[in-house]
Amino acid sequence: MALIDAHHHLWRYDANDYPWIPAESRLAFTYLGDELEAAAASAGVTGTVAVQARQCIAETAALCDLAASCPLIRGVVGWLPLIDESIPRLLEQWSETSALKGLRHVLQEEPAEFFRDARFHRGLAAMVPHGLPYDLLIYEHQIPLGIELLDAHPQLPMILDHIAKPVIRNGEVSATWRDGMRQLATRDNLIGVKISGMVTEVRDANLDDATLCRYIDETIEIFGYDRVLFGTDWPVCLLRVEEYRHWPDLVRSHLASLSASEQAAIFSGNAERCYKL
Repeated sequence: MALIDAHHHLWRYDANDYPWIPAESRLAFTYLGDELEAAAASAGVTGTVAVQARQCIAETAALCDLAASCPLIRGVVGWLPLIDESIPRLLEQWSETSALKGLRHVLQEEPAEFFRDARFHRGLAAMVPHGLPYDLLIYEHQIPLGIELLDAHPQLPMILDHIAKPVIRNGEVSATWRDGMRQLATRDNLIGVKISGMVTEVRDANLDDATLCRYIDETIEIFGYDRVLFGTDWPVCLLRVEEYRHWPDLVRSHLASLSASEQAAIFSGNAERCYKL
């Protein structure tokens, strides 16, 4: 069965370029095409979507160039300055880049005022004619702000990263998260939700696979098999797991009882549809 990692990152590590990466962490290394191919092969991943980690056009260009030389990378979710007046022109230019499949801004770090900034909304609206989806990166407590964005741009397809980054504590599922996800699920323009990036949201010293699987199950129950995408958030996930294959192995094992068509949708079909891979 095809397995698409719909969310991972790549970078040539430099402390100045990636100040959010602790200097002594497992992330303070270079992760590019060779590293990705080796990691993906270990887990049977057959295609990927590389997602921006720096908010600069240079990284978007570098990721698209890498996708052109690395067949494993099926698409790129890049960054463009959505609040800049030049965004219509930039979108026209970048629409000619076949590797670019979507855009993202790191909203999780922004205040509420940014979500409501007229310039940001202008940029989101400018994406619609180009058919690019927007990756929505928010924390659990920002779900109401995410709903505002979805409602303000009903023609813009959005994909929710990391199941809205819930506060995960072993043995329980956040009621705030569950209620927010149910509200998000009523928005038709939220076309996909990634079961990714969850291990780094666990507040306990040890990971509890059963709790993580409960979040997977609730996400599928809320959104259905046709809106859930698989992703690893590699290499960020290495902050909590030993190797890339940990998450693919866990998710495939947990969902093994699903029908072949349901598994195919989650593991490849939904990513292909959402990002037009």
